[in-house]
Amino acid sequence: MKNAVIFDLDGTLWDSAGVVVEAFNDEIKNHNDTDFVLTEKMLKSQMGKTARQISKVFFPELSEERAMELMSLCAQKEQKYLGEKGGKLFPHLEETLKELQEANINLYIISNCQCGYIETFMHVHKLEKYFDDIECNGGTGLSKGENIKLLIKRNNIDRAVYVGDTQGDCDATAFAGIPFVYAQYGFGNVENPDYTIHSFSEMAELAKKIFA
Repeated sequence: MKNAVIFDLDGTLWDSAGVVVEAFNDEIKNHNDTDFVLTEKMLKSQMGKTARQISKVFFPELSEERAMELMSLCAQKEQKYLGEKGGKLFPHLEETLKELQEANINLYIISNCQCGYIETFMHVHKLEKYFDDIECNGGTGLSKGENIKLLIKRNNIDRAVYVGDTQGDCDATAFAGIPFVYAQYGFGNVENPDYTIHSFSEMAELAKKIFA
């Protein structure tokens, strides 16, 4: 029986908001067709959405094509900054991942981010060894729910839960037909999750109970 915990990234495994805001604002200064200034509060309110959805909120005065071009440029600078500085890992992250792995639970990441973002997270914090596979909206163009289904099929997973911090994560998990674990310490609010954790370290014991 192949058991899996699939994680969201932002607000679930790390908080990269400070570095992302710095990168976005540094890039936006180079362009004279918008005077948008990003804040951490604004960024966190958009976590879990796709780049296309976010572009309409950040740059409503621009054409869709231009807004997406700016998002791409900001994302490139974001990758550079995160690769140099990293983000803030939630407490006890690595030891909890290790405990899950030692319990023979396979670990995965699915995010609505651009290509390279998950890889940067794993590389800069040296966490590649814990994860068996990853997927993102930037890679497939699919919704998070569709990506969850895709990853489960691709890895021949028998039982899985998805861990995230937003209502969008919860809805995507319901679409995929698996239980949802709400990371209450993250950025969002969720109604009627299947399970709730108040710190990342609680995930190890919860997963062992779910898959017992």
